[in-house]
Amino acid sequence: MPDVTVVGPEGRLEGRYHPSADGAPLAIVLHSHPKGGGTMNDPVVLALFDMFKERDFSVLRMNFRGVGRSQGVYDQGIGELSDAASALDWMQALPQNANAPFCWVAGFSFGAWIGMQLLMRRPEIRGFTSVCPPMNMYDFSFLAPCPASGLIVNGTADQVVPPDEIERVASKIRTQKDITIEHQLVKDANHFFDDKVEELAGICADHLDKRLTAIRAAENA
Repeated sequence: MPDVTVVGPEGRLEGRYHPSADGAPLAIVLHSHPKGGGTMNDPVVLALFDMFKERDFSVLRMNFRGVGRSQGVYDQGIGELSDAASALDWMQALPQNANAPFCWVAGFSFGAWIGMQLLMRRPEIRGFTSVCPPMNMYDFSFLAPCPASGLIVNGTADQVVPPDEIERVASKIRTQKDITIEHQLVKDANHFFDDKVEELAGICADHLDKRLTAIRAAENA
């Protein structure tokens, strides 16, 4: 798994990239809040990264500006969205990814908020995995309408993002025609899924497998 350097808006962005075969789908995984200790090495991020790798995606995880060896300073989410867009651009520019059929975005907490904004701006993103989106801290009204189906998952014992707040927002965005938003709960899991990462990974993997089966069936119809 090579270390990579992405040229971002404020300089170098540190990343880890797993390439798959030519024409494989792409995925990007975004970490939790930089000011809360979030990095691309979060256990949740690593679990999501491995999920895509095991399903033959070409997948990238990266540190937002100011984290690890990434240059720049925290920018309230504005610059971090540009970082994520630059990272996706970098992947798509690689010759072996020229024929990638679609992209996926996955994010944890703050990274889920950034990932959902990226989803709204990039029509090639066909699905999302949003872990503990901080719907009590940031405005998610931009998701009406949500352009792609996906998964929202959180823990029942989360004291950072109340489960009721996630359900309130999720119920608004999963009523759209031809869009399926699945909302799953991990019993007794806190915000960081301490001792629950494996269960979280299983839920995310099951959802992704179902979506991939449906996409491939539609392509072969």
